Amino acid sequence: MITLHYARTMARYNRWQNRSLVGAADGLSDAERWRDGGAFFGSIAGSLNHILWDDRVWLARLNEDAETAARIGKEHPYTDTPRDWAVYVRDRAALDDEIVALADGLTLEDLTRPVPWFRGAEAVETSFGFNFAHMVNHQTHHRGQVHALLTRAGAAPAPTDLQMLSVLAQDDDRVPPG
Repeated sequence: MITLHYARTMARYNRWQNRSLVGAADGLSDAERWRDGGAFFGSIAGSLNHILWDDRVWLARLNEDAETAARIGKEHPYTDTPRDWAVYVRDRAALDDEIVALADGLTLEDLTRPVPWFRGAEAVETSFGFNFAHMVNHQTHHRGQVHALLTRAGAAPAPTDLQMLSVLAQDDDRVPPG
């Protein structure tokens, strides 16, 4: 379904975009980050926390760590964890680096490997590649909401066009050779 180049490119794109949103949100007060702006998860911080939570769940599943995935899955913060912005920034950066390292270490066989997981009580099994594509697509969906909330608050995140990754991102975020 996906290629190694796609996985590596999207891991870097997501890290670049997360850095952009964090940088834009850094200029806001804590109250502004937590103000309900009408997004699905309410605020800028609540939406960012949801993305962080979901990435942790999917990364545990992709790493075949069912115990961690189940524990994290039961702890959905919706909007309130972490409350401390510095903790969020640290955790987001570490998780983004972990996702990039995972993508960089993938093989073609990994992309087709079945990944078991649960949706409620229902056991589901989908391929690693399908689940990786879902994870990065999910990030993009909710980051769009955050981008709109930041723009409304007067902050200026970077453009979101994938093509801009090669132009604007730091050297370590540039699209890897295909």
